[in-house]
Amino acid sequence: METTRSADGTQIAFEREGEGPVAIIVGGALNDRNSSLELARRLAERFTAVRYDRRGRGDSGDTPPYAVEREVEDLDAVIAAVGGSASAIGHSSGAALILESAKRGSSLSKLALYEPPYIVDDTRPALPADYVAHLDELVASGDRGGAVMYFMITGVGLPESMVRGMPTMPMWPALEALAHTISYDGRVMGDRMSGGGFAEGEWSAVTQPALVMDGGDSPDWARNACRALADALPNAEYRTLDGPTHEVAPEVLAPELDRFFSG
Repeated sequence: METTRSADGTQIAFEREGEGPVAIIVGGALNDRNSSLELARRLAERFTAVRYDRRGRGDSGDTPPYAVEREVEDLDAVIAAVGGSASAIGHSSGAALILESAKRGSSLSKLALYEPPYIVDDTRPALPADYVAHLDELVASGDRGGAVMYFMITGVGLPESMVRGMPTMPMWPALEALAHTISYDGRVMGDRMSGGGFAEGEWSAVTQPALVMDGGDSPDWARNACRALADALPNAEYRTLDGPTHEVAPEVLAPELDRFFSG
């Protein structure tokens, strides 16, 4: 493990493996750097694969108050620590964070984006207006499990009957430990889960080559959002991977990243 300091002094922990062009992996909600270990090992055959703990997760610090700008500065600090420029792969809200960083001028050369969970139409319900506030309220009251359940049911859209059985699973304590960061992901998403689509020119500043990917078995709302994003970005390629849903296996994703980052 290595560490760097973000602009506000927060410690950000990261690991790197392999040699070659740098590719930083940015995880989504309820993920820390260990979640992307297998993907990093596959990328390390051709690249310097970097995985890091986003603010509030794992071995990274969490200086209040939270702001999306601070998370962009965290990624900038990691980029600086590994050479000053990098490509990035983001999953779910991690992809949205990459887009926010690119929009704000981070030194990212290529963007690989797997299913940022925007809601751009009426093929699924928009999130409640108080979604982020309610997550914060649940965590503040000590109901970390309730926050995870609320995210799974309201944010992800899993059936309540499925989610109610999750606290008996071995992974549940690890999810509860990250519960306070779920609202961070909600803030990264902003108002782009309201079903209204993207504003004209919203992504015009993101001129880097981008690969927008979704899974062939993902629901219509997720795939519609990825198509809309690819259309809105100035320099994007859209690809549907055969078979996966929102949870994509490293052995499926890695070949696409190899092709895109090497091209």
